[in-house]
Amino acid sequence: MLEADYVIVGSGSAGAALAYRLSEDGRHSVIVIEYGGTDIGPLIQMPSALSFPMNMSLYDWGYASEPEPHLGGRVLATPRGKVLGGSSSINGMVYVRGHARDFDHWAETGATGWSFADVLPYFKRMENSHGGETGWRGTDGPLHVRRGERKNPLYAAFIEAGSQAGFELTQDYNGAKQEGFGAMEQTIHRGRRWSTANAYLRPALKRKNVSLVNGFARKVIIENQGATGVEVELRGAIQQIKAKREVVLCASSINSPKLLMLSGIGPAAHLAEHGIDIIADRPGVGANLQDHLELYIQQKSLKPVTLYSVLNPVSKALIGARWLLFKSGLGATNHFEAAAFVRSRAGVDYPDIQYHFLPAAIRYDGKAAVPAHGFQAHVGPMRSASRGTVTLRSADPRAKPVIRFNYMAHDQDWVDFRHCIRLTREIFSQPAFDEFRGDEIAPGSHVKSDAELDDFIREHVESAYHPCGTCRMGRADDPMSVVDPDCRVIGVAGLRVADSSIFPRITNGNLNGPSIMTGEKAADHILARAPLSPSNQEPWINPRWRDSDR
Repeated sequence: MLEADYVIVGSGSAGAALAYRLSEDGRHSVIVIEYGGTDIGPLIQMPSALSFPMNMSLYDWGYASEPEPHLGGRVLATPRGKVLGGSSSINGMVYVRGHARDFDHWAETGATGWSFADVLPYFKRMENSHGGETGWRGTDGPLHVRRGERKNPLYAAFIEAGSQAGFELTQDYNGAKQEGFGAMEQTIHRGRRWSTANAYLRPALKRKNVSLVNGFARKVIIENQGATGVEVELRGAIQQIKAKREVVLCASSINSPKLLMLSGIGPAAHLAEHGIDIIADRPGVGANLQDHLELYIQQKSLKPVTLYSVLNPVSKALIGARWLLFKSGLGATNHFEAAAFVRSRAGVDYPDIQYHFLPAAIRYDGKAAVPAHGFQAHVGPMRSASRGTVTLRSADPRAKPVIRFNYMAHDQDWVDFRHCIRLTREIFSQPAFDEFRGDEIAPGSHVKSDAELDDFIREHVESAYHPCGTCRMGRADDPMSVVDPDCRVIGVAGLRVADSSIFPRITNGNLNGPSIMTGEKAADHILARAPLSPSNQEPWINPRWRDSDR
């Protein structure tokens, strides 16, 4: 009989951190259930190979949205990691904490104890920051965070162009001041992807009280309104893994609500449709689905300084060989080395637009490289009001869930994206780009009117792969809350959720950082430890925010 004090489903960003912290003092046994296999090998560990694992069924669950009604029926890929380290092993390795006001909003909407003052100490505990702002960053945590070398002159041109357009600069967007143009941070250490498998799980598995079970979680076993274990498929047989204390779902914003519903926790009418016995009627399970969308604004480069020069087989082989031998060179970066967070208009008090800059004109998934020297900015709004759902396709645990993002459902979404395109054109038109700037590749300089921009958006907008919110944290008396501020599933004892699905609202930027923080903080709630003392540090807010966007 497999049993442990704590059974964690999912070895990803939150799950690995949780396993590390729950087992740290040696007093409790932990079993981590992970369906995916090993993360060893250059396709995952080599940072510049990031487009491969995300598109491989070996490492990705292979989920996709239903046809999106506001995007002309397009189906968008929804990759989630199915491998040791979860999505931290297939993501773009960009590290963003989120803005202070994001977490204050969580607390204001019912996630008491999750304000910025409350979560900042956990970000510090988890970080080993190389080059971050003194006093704002952790320096001895498991998660190594660094900046790229920014050797390509286009990175400096992007940051300088932002300044020339009148925007702020920031020395550390994960420090006091998120707003502005500056260096982008990466979860890369000594030339390797620093996933939570490397940072947390491997050290935890060296302890006698932690074990890994390679199985497919089918549902949570619930007796007398309390979770007692997890039903798993192991080597073709269905078994139970018993939790002496608690079960914690860290299975992603797609799989955690799916598992809750398969276990009888969710919207009663929906569960009844699929013949599932209702344990707890929680209409919020699978609701509140959010994501970030982005566009690639691409420009030809007059100078042959872009990554186009190395997109040939010989150069790729040399880059790969150098990485294998020395863990250095172009293979040791994700190439996202310059960034910006800016505000869209006067009256917005903190950034609501994110930029990733890349010295190449190529899609994130590695497909459709423009056959010419070029550069691009990935740009998108941070706080869309559009909400979607994750629901069951059937009561078969192997069936893929039904994912409906409902992207671009609000008029403001279109206003915001048009502004993003026009703003990027303004930045690319600054003197800093004069020596590099060729013709606009996408959307193309002929695309100008609102209607033309909307057509481009509808056809080309892509997910930034930041789904969250489907097991929302909030007050226990709020019918749409799924977990309380201690991450406990409301109405079921001995069961918690701790991953990006509990986010009440999506945070600024990439979600790997806040997901790891969630695992870190949830561990203290589960162990009934006093939380880390709240911070009294005040984030920078632009003094001109009422009057100007910059």
